[in-house]
Amino acid sequence: MKPVLKIDRMSLAALAFAAVVLGAGLPAASAMAGECPADQVTEDGMKPGPMMPKGVSDSVVKTIDLSSKGEAWKGSMLRMRKLVVQPGGIVPWHSHEMRPANILIISGSITEYSSTCKVPILHKKGEVTAEFGHLSHWWKNNGKASAVLYSSDMLSPEMHTDDAAM
Repeated sequence: MKPVLKIDRMSLAALAFAAVVLGAGLPAASAMAGECPADQVTEDGMKPGPMMPKGVSDSVVKTIDLSSKGEAWKGSMLRMRKLVVQPGGIVPWHSHEMRPANILIISGSITEYSSTCKVPILHKKGEVTAEFGHLSHWWKNNGKASAVLYSSDMLSPEMHTDDAAM
């Protein structure tokens, strides 16, 4: 009998992160994301921003249906997307309360306006940011070049709607 490998959701998210970083040819050491300065972290950071996308294309690269991993996974999905945010483009306000994600910035830069930080956070090429828990935010490309991002996220069955697009 073969041993059974059990993978919990957080381990699967970590594996997805590693696949994105290694697949992009970036050394893991360079995957340090811009962060909120310690003295700016708060429970009451940026207020809700734009609610509609602008100048952003969002395409699903690949999905994995996790239902075969047991009842606890039924209807859950691991998804990877490519987002291209044009200069001035916006990824609208959204929450990560129920949807963990890792975002890898492939090119350009993008600014995050987070509910957990008093100041905007700049993310540059080669950085990765983890999104989960009590976090809502929106992003804007304040640069002169397109920003290309890869997002790897987990969707629970109730999130298989257009609301999970960003």
